[in-house]
Amino acid sequence: MKISYIHSSKKVKTGAGYINSLIVASLRRQGVGVKDFYPRFSLSDTPIALKGVNNILFFYSLMESRNEILKADIIQGTTYTPLAFLRFNKPVVSHFGSTTYGFLRDTPKTRFLEDGGSKIIKELKQAGVIKELNLKSRRPQHDIAMIEKYAAERADCVIATSEIVYQDLLKQEIPAEKIFVVHNAIEDYWFSQPKQPLTEKPKIVFLGRIGEDVFTLKLKGIDRLVNLYRLFSDLPKTSLIMTRSKKLINWLQNTISNHQVIANVLKNEIPNYLAASAGDIFFLPSRYEGFSLSLIEAMSQGLIPVAYPVGVVPEIINSGENGFIVNNLAEAQAAIQSLTNNFDLRQKMSTASRQTAEKFQAFKMAQKMINLYEKISPKK
Repeated sequence: MKISYIHSSKKVKTGAGYINSLIVASLRRQGVGVKDFYPRFSLSDTPIALKGVNNILFFYSLMESRNEILKADIIQGTTYTPLAFLRFNKPVVSHFGSTTYGFLRDTPKTRFLEDGGSKIIKELKQAGVIKELNLKSRRPQHDIAMIEKYAAERADCVIATSEIVYQDLLKQEIPAEKIFVVHNAIEDYWFSQPKQPLTEKPKIVFLGRIGEDVFTLKLKGIDRLVNLYRLFSDLPKTSLIMTRSKKLINWLQNTISNHQVIANVLKNEIPNYLAASAGDIFFLPSRYEGFSLSLIEAMSQGLIPVAYPVGVVPEIINSGENGFIVNNLAEAQAAIQSLTNNFDLRQKMSTASRQTAEKFQAFKMAQKMINLYEKISPKK
C-alpha cells in the first residue's frame, strides 16, 4: 500500500504539522509506504485577510507534483489540502483535527466573553499586545469553513480526531457513514519518563499554543487562563506556551504573580520541564479544541487536568477520577481548591491520569488508519 501524504507546510512543528509528521512516521514503522508532499508556499504565516491568495498558491504548487502524487494508492491530507485531487480516480482521505466551523461557532465577540473575560482582552489591547478587540472581518474564516465542507463532502473517507469533530462534520451534513473517529497520539518519548513523587504543594500548569491575534487568543481562552491565575496568587504557576508574540510573553510574565513563562520550547524537550510535575494541575481553558494534544501530553506526566469540555475531554475524563470537567471559572476554582487541600486525592488522580494517557500511543493510531486504508483501497 502506498500513500501520498500532503502536508500544509514543511516548517510547522506544532498542531497539524506535528501530528501529520507523527502519523507518517508511525505508518512507516508498520510497513506502509508513505511519500511526503510539501507545498512551496507556507500556509502558516499569512495574515488572515490574505489567506485566499495564499491558498491559490498552495494548490498551484501541489499540482506541479501531480504525477508523483497520483502514483499512490491513496491520497491523504489535512482538511482541504487534498482538494486538488478530488476529481481524479484515487481514493482521498481528508483528516480533520479540528474544524473552522467549530472555531467560528465557539469563539464569541469580546463583549460576550463570560466571567469578565472582556476586561482581560481590553488589558491586552491597552498594553499593545493586540491591535483590536475583535477581528475586523471573519469572512476569510467563513470561506475556509466552506472549503473544508466541500472537501469533506467529496472525499472518500473523512477522519475525525474526536467525537466533537465528528459532530461538527455531521452538523455540516457530511454523511455519517464515511466519517471515522481516529484519536490522535503522542510520541513514545512521553512514556519513557520515570514516575516522580508528588510535591506537597501543587502548581498550576498551562501547556500549549496560546495564539497571538485577538481571535486565537480568545479561542485558546487567554481570558480564562489569566482570571484563574489571579484567583490563585499564592500557588506557583508555569506556562509552557507557544506563540510568536514577544509582547504577550512579556505581559504574562510581568502581570501575573508567582508565574514562570517558558516560551516556544521544542516539543521533545517539554517532558524535561514536566519531569517533576506529577500531581500538579493542568488547566485547559480553550473554547474549542479538535483533540488537544497538550491534554494527553500533560496527563502522560501525571498532571491532573482541570478542563473545559473541548476536544477529547468529554470522552476520556471522568470528573473526580482522572481529572475535572468544568464549565465556568467558579467550577475551575472549586476543582483546584479540592486538589490543593487533599494530597491523597491528588495522588490517586495523578495515577489515573497517567494511565488514561497510555491509551494514546502512536502505534495504536497507525493501526486504526491502516484498517481504514484497507477498506477504501482499490482491490488489485
